[in-house]
Amino acid sequence: MAFLKLVFPIFILHSFMPIPISSTPSLNKEVFAQIRPDFLDFAKKPEIMDWMVGIRRKIHENPELGYEEFETSKLIRAELDLMGIPYKYPVAVTGVVGYIGTGKPPFAALRADMDALAMEELVEWEHKSKVPGKMHACGHDTHVAMLLGAAKMLQEHRNDLQGTVVLIFQPAEEGGGGAKKMLDAGALDNVDAIFALHVSTKFPIGVVASRPGPILAATSFFEAVINGKGGHAALPQHTVDPILAASNVIVSLQHLVSREADPLDSQVIPSKALSDFHQLHRSVHNLYAILQHCNLWFGMMELLLLYFPLLIPMQMHFTYKLCYRYYLKKYDLVKVVSIGKFQGGGAFNVIPDSVTIGGTFRAFSKESFVQLKQRIEEVITKQASVQRCNAKVIFHESSSYPVCFNNKELHEHFRKVAGEMLGVQNVIEAVANMGGEDFAFFSEVIPGLFFFLGMKNETQGPVQSGHSPYYTVNEDVFPYGAALHASLATTYLSENPPKHTSPPEGSFHDEL
Repeated sequence: MAFLKLVFPIFILHSFMPIPISSTPSLNKEVFAQIRPDFLDFAKKPEIMDWMVGIRRKIHENPELGYEEFETSKLIRAELDLMGIPYKYPVAVTGVVGYIGTGKPPFAALRADMDALAMEELVEWEHKSKVPGKMHACGHDTHVAMLLGAAKMLQEHRNDLQGTVVLIFQPAEEGGGGAKKMLDAGALDNVDAIFALHVSTKFPIGVVASRPGPILAATSFFEAVINGKGGHAALPQHTVDPILAASNVIVSLQHLVSREADPLDSQVIPSKALSDFHQLHRSVHNLYAILQHCNLWFGMMELLLLYFPLLIPMQMHFTYKLCYRYYLKKYDLVKVVSIGKFQGGGAFNVIPDSVTIGGTFRAFSKESFVQLKQRIEEVITKQASVQRCNAKVIFHESSSYPVCFNNKELHEHFRKVAGEMLGVQNVIEAVANMGGEDFAFFSEVIPGLFFFLGMKNETQGPVQSGHSPYYTVNEDVFPYGAALHASLATTYLSENPPKHTSPPEGSFHDEL
């Protein structure tokens, strides 16, 4: 028995330990282990902070809509020139792609969107929008400033980088699908991973939130024209009423969610999956405690108890995978169909010839999204025919975004890096929501990680959320975003050496 106690652990540990693989020298890892905590301190320096704030305010005063960000792009290129950072322009009309590092793999990308919204700013302050009907009401001016801040830090340490950081300044996130056009233009060729952030008024400053798997839904928009036969409202028998048909269509569309999905499987998904995971976690350790108790009475349990701790990590890994799959399966059932447009008629006593309705639909999986789209068209056309009308449905494919999906390994990387910088208590699990983001185009083709950067300050009073004409930004958030960008990229490069041999010279970004 004593011999087994000595030999068996060595055999087990040898079986499950990873085999060391020779990689690049560890000097750079040691360098960045020291540098990473300093990123935040560097970004908080008054001269760096004031520089980022100044850039943001210039962009805020001159907002530009999707694919019109020419002055914003010009400002970005001017700053990259001053820092000595090479770049490609134009990419997808107004986009800019910069490069810092060796010009060789691995490649890690950082993305910031540049476009504004078509709305009038109602916040009265010194740097209010100077362009009527346009406003940065979603924080994209802030994203650009923080990515430039990260670029400044990365450029200072460019000789220590173990790969290449790709800076993605993207146009047209707000409905224009700029990410898709940048992909088509080759902006992410050879890129191994991509990170992006979005400022949020939901979380306190210094707090970040994300989650593995789906974090934002697949989204699309549709319009339907329902044609009938108009006439006097006093003689409805001589008409074919499209308003009545449209009303029935809208009610029936809501049944796609309330009557075609299991009510027990909706909206309680995050807490249910997490609860199951923790319950299974506790069960493993409870079993271990029971076996320890049994050891007092059964000598034959001694060997099992000696090696049972080695099995706990394996059991926890299996438990995590089980809950993760259950979690993703549950999210497939969450859907939304909302109608936001109803236009028809212009007089109280006239039944119109036609009615136009429009809305959005969202889901957390590609399969659910496709199925929902099919059912929307069926419901509209068939319900209209019940009322003797005909209908034509138009889906706005250019405004359709896939599910924004966070890679599980990158999420763990994010938790580790953000935890070291901000404290583990300030890295929280985000709740997935039905909003959409065209970052999803990037994360659909390469591993991606999208996270929220808190900027709420209780002492400054309540703030409006994005897409409000009263939206404001807490500029104290800038150092956190810039430092996290820089740290996520440098750490990824140092921990992920190239997985393939380099192709012939010139196959990568030769502008470096």
